[in-house]
Amino acid sequence: MHFSLAYGKECVLDLGFSNQNMKLDFLTQRAKLYLRRGYTFSTLASAVRWEGGVSMVQGASRGIGLEFVRQLLEKKDQGYVVATCRNPSGATGLLELKNKFPERLDIHPLDLTVESTIEDSVKSIRDKYGSVNLLINASGVLSIPNVLQPETTLSKVQRSSLLLAYDINAVGPILVIKHMWPLLKAGGGSGTDKDFAIVANLSARVGSIGDNALGGWHSYRASKTALNQLTKNVSVEFARKKDPIICILLHPGTVDTDLSQPFQRNVPKEKLFTKEFSVQKLLSIMNNTKRCDNGKFFAWDGQEIPW
Repeated sequence: MHFSLAYGKECVLDLGFSNQNMKLDFLTQRAKLYLRRGYTFSTLASAVRWEGGVSMVQGASRGIGLEFVRQLLEKKDQGYVVATCRNPSGATGLLELKNKFPERLDIHPLDLTVESTIEDSVKSIRDKYGSVNLLINASGVLSIPNVLQPETTLSKVQRSSLLLAYDINAVGPILVIKHMWPLLKAGGGSGTDKDFAIVANLSARVGSIGDNALGGWHSYRASKTALNQLTKNVSVEFARKKDPIICILLHPGTVDTDLSQPFQRNVPKEKLFTKEFSVQKLLSIMNNTKRCDNGKFFAWDGQEIPW
């Protein structure tokens, strides 16, 4: 259950504290924290802690993103989930989960290529929840029929493909972090029940320069490499400013989704993972993240990937 804040003498609290003084001390700390971070009294009531925290999954309509939403909701200690996608009305998987978890799941429209939709989603999240403990940027594009195909040779590289992949795979996620920054700062550190909030960007091993022995896939590789660099930059800035936010990059492995479907023919059966398996592994990494992991790039099995 979440707790609410009243402006009079009474507070409605259910935090499992052993006595009322502990409850009031916690609430006072929380109120001071949010006021220091720029919240007004009109928004303070919505900036209280929601039991189990608040997670946001960007790119949640299908595939790995949808599976993140499902597993977060099925774990009672994971609290509330905000899922975003371009077209919520057509996201049948999300709508089914909304029917199953009507009080714990919110769905918002967000198009990574339209910054105003990012701003609108963030405003809605702030107005209701006030903070976010976990942000997962799960969206990505590898191919679009008649628009974008992984290049097998330099002669097939096109400006439009390079820019489209960069826009969706690198620019979009960083803009989401930019606008979510205040909510993430409010989601961890002093006065909260989390040491730090976590940003987890889904990258790919093919974005590693040191691991590139095959070449090809110019647009996709370069866009994921750019995402890695941008995320590393953000992690350095958060650390320098002592913001209670840890940024990590995650390679989910080759997962049986629409994104990988056209390219699974040469993937050994034991290396083609289900969505359920991959997301379970990635959530385990997030749940065990430490401060020293800030800015690191991990594979699904927890092994660090070279840049």
